[in-house]
Amino acid sequence: MIRKLQNRDIDRVSEIWLDTNLKAHDFINEEYWKNNFVVVKDMFPQAEVYVYEEESKGEIQGFIGMQDNYIEGIFVWSEVQSTGIGKKLLDFVKDFKKPLTLHVYQNNIRAIKFYQKENFKIQSENIDENTGEKEYIMTWR
Repeated sequence: MIRKLQNRDIDRVSEIWLDTNLKAHDFINEEYWKNNFVVVKDMFPQAEVYVYEEESKGEIQGFIGMQDNYIEGIFVWSEVQSTGIGKKLLDFVKDFKKPLTLHVYQNNIRAIKFYQKENFKIQSENIDENTGEKEYIMTWR
């Protein structure tokens, strides 16, 4: 089931955020993610976030963060990645937000392939000023 983030979800969503970033972005110093953990956690209550909750387990397994039509990120717990949760979250927001835009690190090949499979197109390149990493700006219409 996909639903809006609730305050009781903050700890689990924060845990998924950190775990996913550390594993997907091993080309960025892990201190960057750890140093931003509290700031991001504090932002979740004000953010537009939709969670994927496995009803049989009653556990959040992933989430998508949005800012208007911009995807801040799709995060899926490492143990259940590649099971369709990311696609379900993306399809959920595609139903009511068009067009969609996102930034993805060029070194995150797995994410780029996922977004291309979902018909996102690379529009331009950029440098993330926080990490110094090259990224693509991708859109879906």
